[in-house]
Amino acid sequence: MKRKTAPYILILCVIFLICACSMSGGQQAAASYGRAAYGEAMESPQADAEYAAGDAGAAEIPTQQSRKLVYQAELRIRVENPEAAEKPLADLMAKYEAWSSSTRIYENSRDYTVRVPSKYYDAFLKEAANLGRVLRRTESAEDVTLRYYDLEGRLSTKQELLKTYQGYLSKAKDIDEIMTVEKRIAELQQEIDWTGTQLRNLSNLVDYATVDLELQGPVAVSSYSAPTMGERLSELFGSFGEIAQGAVVVLLGVIIYGVPAILIVVLLFWILFGRIGFIKKLWRLASGKRS
Repeated sequence: MKRKTAPYILILCVIFLICACSMSGGQQAAASYGRAAYGEAMESPQADAEYAAGDAGAAEIPTQQSRKLVYQAELRIRVENPEAAEKPLADLMAKYEAWSSSTRIYENSRDYTVRVPSKYYDAFLKEAANLGRVLRRTESAEDVTLRYYDLEGRLSTKQELLKTYQGYLSKAKDIDEIMTVEKRIAELQQEIDWTGTQLRNLSNLVDYATVDLELQGPVAVSSYSAPTMGERLSELFGSFGEIAQGAVVVLLGVIIYGVPAILIVVLLFWILFGRIGFIKKLWRLASGKRS
């Protein structure tokens, strides 16, 4: 039995050795191809600079990232006198180094958009609630850690790459290389400005929380009462007086404009068709009759 299975075992060993050799050769070929492609890519100064700057930027990313949070809150408070509450609120903002980016003043309320340092966010909300009775309070915290460090890494990488291209500018051999490098420098500068603006805006939101604060005055209470007899009579006679005034205005209009108009019409009729009769006379002359 052992003699019959020995040839099969020998054949399986040979197949295994052939497969192992093939895999080893494929890996060596792939490695050789990768090294060749990498060498061709690194022959140009641009690829060399971007590779080096990319490594530098990636190395600066911290291993333990602290969370970057954007705090926002909405606080609505009922106060006895919104105007009198302005002074305590101003003192509270000065205490916590906060300021109002926008202020809207109404008859019975005040609306503020307060920017407060994030480290004083909780303390500010706690003391602001003591200005009156809290009607509404909402809070939110957005985690922008990934976005923040992504922008920071991109900015660092582009700045290092810009320095590298500025160094290539002095080593350019002809006008074509100079123009190519200068074009890339201009593009990088625009990207750096845009990324820097985005990072500064995000950093500002992280460093300073936003609190929408509304101070509302007391609710006005009005009671309804039915009109008395005197009020109804006064309203009735008031309406009659308005009708009489309208009638007098119409009568005066007829007298002032109607009477002169009637007189003018009568005078014209008398001149044309009456005793003078200019129209009659002209008709007779036209008909060949003499008066």
